Amino acid sequence: MDYLNLSCAKDLREKKERILYRSLEILPGFLSFFTLFFALIFSWKKPVWVGIFIIFFDVYWILKLLYLSFHQISAFLKMKKNLKINWLEKVKEIPNWEKVYHLVILPFYKEGPEIIEDSLNSILNSNYPKDKIIVVVAGEERAKENAMKVKERIEKNFSGKFLALFFTLHPSNLEGEIPGKGSNFAFAFKVAKNEISKIGIPFENIIVSNFDVDTKPYPDYFACLTYNFLTQKNSNLASFQPIPIYNNNIWEAPSFSRVVAMSGSFWQMMQQERPEVLVSYSSHSIPFEVLDKVGYPKNVVSDDSRIFWKALLFYNGNYRVIPLFYPVSMDAVLAPNFLKTFLNQYKQQRRWAWGCNDIPFLLFGFIKNKKIPIFKKIWYGFNIIEGFWSWATASLLIAFLGWLPIFLGGPSFNVTLFSYNLPRLTRNLMTFAMFGVFISGALNFLILPKKPKGVSNLKYLSFFFQWLLLPITLIIFGSIPALDAQLRLLLGKYLEFWPTEKVRKIK
Repeated sequence: MDYLNLSCAKDLREKKERILYRSLEILPGFLSFFTLFFALIFSWKKPVWVGIFIIFFDVYWILKLLYLSFHQISAFLKMKKNLKINWLEKVKEIPNWEKVYHLVILPFYKEGPEIIEDSLNSILNSNYPKDKIIVVVAGEERAKENAMKVKERIEKNFSGKFLALFFTLHPSNLEGEIPGKGSNFAFAFKVAKNEISKIGIPFENIIVSNFDVDTKPYPDYFACLTYNFLTQKNSNLASFQPIPIYNNNIWEAPSFSRVVAMSGSFWQMMQQERPEVLVSYSSHSIPFEVLDKVGYPKNVVSDDSRIFWKALLFYNGNYRVIPLFYPVSMDAVLAPNFLKTFLNQYKQQRRWAWGCNDIPFLLFGFIKNKKIPIFKKIWYGFNIIEGFWSWATASLLIAFLGWLPIFLGGPSFNVTLFSYNLPRLTRNLMTFAMFGVFISGALNFLILPKKPKGVSNLKYLSFFFQWLLLPITLIIFGSIPALDAQLRLLLGKYLEFWPTEKVRKIK
């Protein structure tokens, strides 16, 4: 099962396997750039073909948008319903519920103690017995001075408030690791395992929550998670995914950052309605025994999705993600100034788009693992490839392909009636697609946190008009960073982990 720990083609010893894996690394970027290249060539050589293609492509995306929008509304309504339920009361109706414990690991790097304290206070204020919660605050040796400052303040303010509170310091330059959240989490989990062994809690009764350091769970998160763990079929072979709502600092973030953040939240809502394609993302929870057997990835950037694919391969396709339809709150991208926020937003999206590195890992794993049914291999393979291909190309095709035949098709095409109507038809189709934008805008207002004191009511207007930026953000913070990531993978220029800066200005 050594292939489960691959990070790139260079990890393979055998030349044939290394060439195969490298070919699979080239695949995502090749498909995306091949699509865009031939869109240009065919707009020049076969403008009528391209015109017909973009009409059908736009119609396809409108239908897909309608389909996803209904899922979005359905998921939102389920989330609102779940927020009204007293999950602890429901859990207490289940025999032996008190055997379940929660291990929460909060890896951090240079974040200040105020960020971590906010997350710990949210856990402390949750509607779940604190003597069932163990917390690990996981610092980095490469930022030791900050880690020690955080340790001192956290121990002073939170010692004795949970069943146990541990602090770990992830050593630098451990063999087989890359610096980042994944390697820090893996080290913290190993330390926590040793400490929990001393307490004597059976591992099969523990759920591990892998939280980004800015994650603030809503009050009934652990009770809702426990209920699903105890009632869902084969929950010992599943991860649990909340809905990330990026509203910790939403009133402070600029418009483009808010649009990107809320677009991500709404996309995750849609995915909750489609558990067959749901992959663990950002903050999520996993049974302790799964982590212990599979091993958390410590040599990749996109560790949150990689742990799902590792588990899927390890358990021969018998692993899934259970949607909770329950939120956790996180930070939108925000830096001390506008330009830095813009750059950080791009880098964060590129890091997320680096999940394309899971494509060669998964396809190579499917080749190696003969026990997974062929249907599952085709299903997962198609979905992951189509997802990253769409991420990189769809916004650009929709934005420009209705016009490219006009500019490149030549005089013989430009004098046709089809040429005259093509941009108008595609514009009308995309205007109809604004239906999805209005839904997102309406739901955005429904999940906004309370307006902080000192913030003008005029700010609500910017929350309304910000959605006009969506077509631009889909290209600048969608297609372009995705193409950037895929080009790096294609060229073998592997991306390193980049931690998003956490800034909150309003107290």
